[in-house]
Amino acid sequence: MTALSVTDLQARTGQEIALSGWVPISQERIDAFADATGDHQFIHVDPEQAARGPFGGPIAHGFLVLSLLAGEFANAGGLPEIEGGRMTVNYGLNRVRFVAPVRVGRRLRNHAVLQTAEPGQGYVQITVQNTIEIEGEEKSACIAETVFRVYTQETS
Repeated sequence: MTALSVTDLQARTGQEIALSGWVPISQERIDAFADATGDHQFIHVDPEQAARGPFGGPIAHGFLVLSLLAGEFANAGGLPEIEGGRMTVNYGLNRVRFVAPVRVGRRLRNHAVLQTAEPGQGYVQITVQNTIEIEGEEKSACIAETVFRVYTQETS
């Protein structure tokens, strides 16, 4: 994809700006996330006990699913390239909802729709509505509004 000017980006407000590839959710990924965060609740890391729980098996942490927006999905074309962009940082979240559980072995992808693109002093701030789908399921895993700043000048 060709880098977009801020004006071109603003013209895409309300439009899909990215559709990621499918990302598999394995028990190994869930276990690694549990180790990184200290969240070892049985519904995530104990397949035998989780099988007797409300989801019929282990599920991914909601925050693991959310973290894919800053990593796996963003790195795979989840954000457009902006002319002069030197660095992109996560600026925050406006709203997040975990809509449906993500069972081990499922695959996720992200639909990103541009909400706003606001130029600032040496950056453009973009707000994106993300819908993280679960392959083959009607309900999405997560809906999140993210805010990123793409810096176009050196920062001090």
